[in-house]
Amino acid sequence: MSSGGRFYWVRNPGEEFKAKGIVVVFAWVSVSDVQLKDFIGLYSYLGWNSLVCRSDYLNPFIPERATTLAFSVLNELVKELRCGPSPVVFAAFSGGCKACMYKVLQIIEGCSEVELSLEDSRLVASCISGQIYDSDPVEFTTDLGARFALHPSILKVPGSAKLVSLFAKGVTSSLDALFITRFGSQRADYWRTLYSSIGLRAPFLILCSENDDVAPVSTLCNFAQRIRELGGNVKVVKWSTTAHLGHYKHQSIQYMTAITELLQQAVSIFSEKIQKLEKKSRMDDMHDEISELICDLQNAAVHSNQSFRRVAVGPNDHFFLPSSSEYQDRKEFGSVPEDRKERSPHRPSPCMSANSVLGQILFDVCVPKNVEGWDIKFSGSLNGEPFASVRRRSPFGGIKHRSRL
Repeated sequence: MSSGGRFYWVRNPGEEFKAKGIVVVFAWVSVSDVQLKDFIGLYSYLGWNSLVCRSDYLNPFIPERATTLAFSVLNELVKELRCGPSPVVFAAFSGGCKACMYKVLQIIEGCSEVELSLEDSRLVASCISGQIYDSDPVEFTTDLGARFALHPSILKVPGSAKLVSLFAKGVTSSLDALFITRFGSQRADYWRTLYSSIGLRAPFLILCSENDDVAPVSTLCNFAQRIRELGGNVKVVKWSTTAHLGHYKHQSIQYMTAITELLQQAVSIFSEKIQKLEKKSRMDDMHDEISELICDLQNAAVHSNQSFRRVAVGPNDHFFLPSSSEYQDRKEFGSVPEDRKERSPHRPSPCMSANSVLGQILFDVCVPKNVEGWDIKFSGSLNGEPFASVRRRSPFGGIKHRSRL
């Protein structure tokens, strides 16, 4: 039991019985208990369990009540699917779509004020494999909608056709006055949700009749046509003489055939969905493994580079270039990146660098400068190699170069 209605399970008997799937039945007060029992019996005969949702009378007019019931039904469905995913088919009967089902679709899509966890929403969406509309969906904002909204017990009163019509118009006017600012937006939201449900990649089956004065065949056919235009898979089974919700009773063979085909198709759709999810899961796992491998290689490269740095800058290293001992008063190359830049083939040779000894000598010779009184020679050594020193000498003296360059 939940605010806005109630729900319950109808399972096939036998502990060893393995159901083919779950049919979630959405029924409003316009569906009698006898009719509902016949539909559930058909699903059980075909090997499916049923989760039955019975909506209260006011749900179509007060969406908050429909949302509360929808959330409770989804929680119950999630509990079942967590024990083992299986095909799920939504079946709406005579107003059941507006009384609860479209709110279920909104919650799954994340477009409702209440939310399931992302994991649970994905679980339900991946299991939904079919939608059945029997004398549904219907409108609620016209005289026809108000007439439909009346309780079946009133509609069956003998000799009350005129009274029913007048009362229906009164109900319509009252509802329009009460919800005048809400009915327009609710109606648009209602149809938009049904159209967007094609994103679940579940086939539609619409059962209707030209003799139905509550759910006009024109409304249902227009709905089916719009679904096709949006790329949905929809099948319409239309009769000419059956009354509202009387298709199964008067056309049992054709009705059972259509339902059987839809449920078999739902099993195939579910299998395809599961295969795609498993393939995607394997691809994600492979991507994660590759990402881990790349991270490991990057970490190994960083550690190797750090180890090289420690070796290269140690006190006993021998990574000096021949001119490094002669560079700016015995200044050393302190990092690997600088060493790599000096060894790069795209840079000039260290011997020809402007900062090298030979480059400095050529610069001093070519550029007019007061170089008188200086002589360059080598004294002492660094790591067994001589290093340069300078001293003052007499004017116009020649340059004595003792470098091994």
